[in-house]
Amino acid sequence: MAGPNHPASNNLAGKILRATGESVNHCVQCGQCAEGCPHSAEMDNPPCEVLRLVQQRRPETDAEALGSLSIWLCLTCETCQAKCPHEVDLPRIMVFLRQEARRRGLTHPRARDVVDFHRFFLDVVRTGRPHETGGGAGYRPRARRFMQDMRLQPKLFLRGKLSPFPHRIHGSGEVARLFTKDKFRKD
Repeated sequence: MAGPNHPASNNLAGKILRATGESVNHCVQCGQCAEGCPHSAEMDNPPCEVLRLVQQRRPETDAEALGSLSIWLCLTCETCQAKCPHEVDLPRIMVFLRQEARRRGLTHPRARDVVDFHRFFLDVVRTGRPHETGGGAGYRPRARRFMQDMRLQPKLFLRGKLSPFPHRIHGSGEVARLFTKDKFRKD
């Protein structure tokens, strides 16, 4: 039978390893990721602490990591990975943790706007290019911000900055196929 550190383990650390190819065991808690993170001051747990929770391989600490606001504040800017002495791909892990948190219904309540925008953006980008007018119309109802920027839109339209129609790109089918591939596995 596989132990708690084995890749076949059903704990969160094992799931991260299988999905991303990243081992949370490589994090030595040096804090370099938190030092370089532009959002660490707003996070409830710095990135290294999120990994420490996962390293414990206990259901309650897994749930705490998945319920953390930090995973939603991560910009995936890769500053943490650049500073990490073991080159742990924290952005890849954070993206996986977001998906797992949503799957388990453990999304932090203050992350609602981030989740709404994330879902909206992924829906829009499948066509190949975001569309400002349609984007606003699609995002505002999800975020419950119906009137945001409404006075600004006519001015932007008259200046030619907003188009009522989406821009089409060549190869939009290829972009759509990217969403069907495993986005985390390292090749």
